[in-house]
Amino acid sequence: MVLQEKTLTCLDCGKNFVFTVEEQEFFASKGYTNEPKRCPDCRRKKRAARRDNGYEDNPKEPRQMFPAICARCGKETTVPFQPRGNKPVYCRECFESMKTRQPA
Repeated sequence: MVLQEKTLTCLDCGKNFVFTVEEQEFFASKGYTNEPKRCPDCRRKKRAARRDNGYEDNPKEPRQMFPAICARCGKETTVPFQPRGNKPVYCRECFESMKTRQPA
């Protein structure tokens, strides 16, 4: 298949931008099937905004943690969900050690 440059319109700023043959080859090598929706400047701005807002590590706000007692070792711990009492809750260490022992 012969690739050709394509002129696309940016979803954010509305300006036209060129989707080069090199970019198309890169997208194909990564397995991307969709064309970019944003121009390179808007893509950079969007990435920077995600980084600046802590999006990659923290999507919106700090995750709420809840206190719990580990059902295996009895240690006080915190978990990212509200324990309901009908299922055991484990600290990170016990959870990880049990997870690695289970057959796949």
